[in-house]
Amino acid sequence: MSDSYPGSRPDPEPALVLASTSPYRRALLERLGVPFRCRSPRCDESAIQREEARAGTAPRLLAEKLALAKASSLIADESGAAIIGCDQLVAFEGRVFGKPETIERAVDQLAAMAGRMHELITAMVVIRGGETFRHTDLTRLRMRPLPREAIARYVAADRPLDCAGSYKLEARGILLFDRIESDDHTAITGLPLIALITILRGLGFVIP
Repeated sequence: MSDSYPGSRPDPEPALVLASTSPYRRALLERLGVPFRCRSPRCDESAIQREEARAGTAPRLLAEKLALAKASSLIADESGAAIIGCDQLVAFEGRVFGKPETIERAVDQLAAMAGRMHELITAMVVIRGGETFRHTDLTRLRMRPLPREAIARYVAADRPLDCAGSYKLEARGILLFDRIESDDHTAITGLPLIALITILRGLGFVIP
């Protein structure tokens, strides 16, 4: 779901900043052919996650808060630029799965979801000056019923330790699923380009 987008305007094309060091998001944004630079967000994601976990924040709202925090953290240093902040997580039966970071945790996450549906939430925020535009993409996926041994082989092959939910659909991760419901497959990789193009065009960027 998304907020209303800005209308077209004659302003000169502003600078574009991606508040992320993710190679996946960088590669996606490069597809637009618009010059941009990447910067690490200046916020403590772990602290935000701990605070929101104590408050019982719903997974979608957590992703949206993190995306906003990432973009907002660069406002002081990037005056006049359009800043993109994103966050992605998996919601599964009331639990939140982020980046596993270890092989054991990746296998555990996938084993828990095997044979069941889960939701991949990709939240995006674009900030320029006093304007903030939001979009959240929801993808529903159903994993095949797989034994732990098969899951372990997959993790060893793809090593999806830096991916929410412990899989890479752009690689061998597609083998894990028998159903995917998505409005924008680029959101699965981490940056919903369909919504982003609409926002950036309204802000004066020339695409293509």
